[in-house]
Amino acid sequence: MADIFSSFPPGLLVFLAAVLFVAGCVRGFAGFGAGMIFMPVAASVMLPSTAAATFLFIDGIVALPLVVRALRLCNWSTVLPAVVGAVIFVHVGAWLLANADVLVLRWTIFAIVTGLLLLLVSGWRYERKPSRPVSLGVGAVAGILGGISQVSGPPVVAFWLSSAKEPAIVRANLIVFFALASIGTFVAYIFNGFFTLEVFHLLIMAIPVYAIAIYLGSNGFKHADPKLYRKLAYGLIALAALSSMPLLDPLFR
Repeated sequence: MADIFSSFPPGLLVFLAAVLFVAGCVRGFAGFGAGMIFMPVAASVMLPSTAAATFLFIDGIVALPLVVRALRLCNWSTVLPAVVGAVIFVHVGAWLLANADVLVLRWTIFAIVTGLLLLLVSGWRYERKPSRPVSLGVGAVAGILGGISQVSGPPVVAFWLSSAKEPAIVRANLIVFFALASIGTFVAYIFNGFFTLEVFHLLIMAIPVYAIAIYLGSNGFKHADPKLYRKLAYGLIALAALSSMPLLDPLFR
């Protein structure tokens, strides 16, 4: 247990625990969004690859109970093609994370996420039944963003919200998508050597905190107004856009 302090001072761990708790509550309620909250803050105090690998591990393991319940509700005809696209293209994102200029990557993420949010706010809706190629393309964009920053939510959230599905179905789609797509991300991160000793030290604190928060958030969804879900989703996409802006880095330091 004391080994954790060799990688992270106590004050930093308390700060990260608070951020993870908020992120976990949001994840349990909305089915996505934790990475948008945790990653920009964590990446400002440690290597982005360490933050991303830690979040991938806890979100993949701790969120499993959400997946079991979502399997019955999700729309498999659109979820599976999106998963295939994400699993294939997450390797592109992981390679970019390891090799490309971080500043350029972050401005690119900002542009993509902001564009998706503006599209949703404009009232645009994808009226057709989601085809396999379209779902595959959306998953590919999500995979690239996930490989770079663990913020893969905005493309698939925008896609499924625009189809005007019930919040419970959108949430189930997202939960199953992230669970299956994370398998490819695990492989990509292993190949790139992102699971370091620091990651496993951080997990000692992160796993119990995130688990409690997921439980509380999930219970909150059962009693929430459906309109609140859509508003929260818009807000989280906006948060993802703002948090990816390098100009706002001083806020996280």
